[in-house]
Amino acid sequence: MSLTPEDQLQRALAFRDLHNGPGAFVMPNVWDAGTASLLTGLGYRALAGTSGGLAHSLGRADGTNLVGREETLANARALVGATHLPVSADLESGFGADPEHVAETIRLAADAGLVGGSIEDATGDPQAPLYPFADAVARVRAAVLAARELDFPFTLTARAENFLYGQPDLDDTIRRLQAFEEAGADVLFAPGLPDAESVRAVCAAVSRPVSVLAAGPLLTLTVDRLGELGARRISLGSGLSRLALTTTLHAARDIQHTGSFAALADALPYAAVNALLSAPGPTWP
Repeated sequence: MSLTPEDQLQRALAFRDLHNGPGAFVMPNVWDAGTASLLTGLGYRALAGTSGGLAHSLGRADGTNLVGREETLANARALVGATHLPVSADLESGFGADPEHVAETIRLAADAGLVGGSIEDATGDPQAPLYPFADAVARVRAAVLAARELDFPFTLTARAENFLYGQPDLDDTIRRLQAFEEAGADVLFAPGLPDAESVRAVCAAVSRPVSVLAAGPLLTLTVDRLGELGARRISLGSGLSRLALTTTLHAARDIQHTGSFAALADALPYAAVNALLSAPGPTWP
């Protein structure tokens, strides 16, 4: 069935309400219709795209502007069509340097059926990986204004990328997130935080919901513990997609180097995968 304005509104309202608590919820990241359908069946309440998972599925590196806006939006449409859940997307840096490019990306994301998306302050340029403070804030403000013009509550997440791009300055991260909050962002996100105390500090410094990336040292923490620290939403980033690639790589290497097919014994049976993915659900070409 087609996604109607009423369907999109209901997804948007459900997604917004998830951020009101109590506690933290996990929003797993999927990278194609199959994984979106699979995780929908497991009972998650919302799904997110992953720029890393998409880039890698296309045979490209992530984080260097090698995946375009149209490819990202096509992927978003596939995710939206594979689930009845709210879907938010990693919209990277908005696919353009100036605020109007960012605003247009938000409008196009809504047209693709998304009910949320994130805008980051990373440039994709290794020589100058982060936008200057004032430019970063202006871009978030443009995204917020575009979101507010829509006919439904689009949940706008603003990301401070310091810790992912070799600038692990917690004070500057918090300064950026506070400015993004003042600009109107609904959710604040600083991926790559190194420990529980930095999570606590970020959550205490802002009043809007905070999203936390389960990666690196934070993998030792639980959903409940991250919630206790103040996180409202937990992202898996490209973790699941990298795990899928890792499993494939290890199995392929075993076959190549040992001649044994034993690693394939851990695969779900063919019929089981068909059954998991053949449950009736919405489709949106």
